[in-house]
Amino acid sequence: MPVSLILGFALFTLAMASSAVNPAKAISAAELRGRTYAQTNCARCHSIDRHSPSPLAIAPPFRTLHTKYPLDTLAEALAEGIDTGHPTMPMFTLEPDQINDLMSFLKSLE
Repeated sequence: MPVSLILGFALFTLAMASSAVNPAKAISAAELRGRTYAQTNCARCHSIDRHSPSPLAIAPPFRTLHTKYPLDTLAEALAEGIDTGHPTMPMFTLEPDQINDLMSFLKSLE
């Protein structure tokens, strides 16, 4: 079975399970991919959920980013490469599809 088919089925299953819990808010595939990206690349330092504190105190929780930065500006920074000026934040440059996915996830936290 091709990996893309397995991944697609897994994403579909997650979306269905999530919508069963909260039918008013179905999760899109882009939002799921964005959450997966955040979990893999960001959750070591940032809180990526609605409640928990960030593991690294100076890393803002993702649920508050929209209050500090216009999300459209953040999308542009992700394309150009985020460089925060402190040594604990690695440099990230995302591809357009990754930006769309991550932005979908971030907007779901608003």
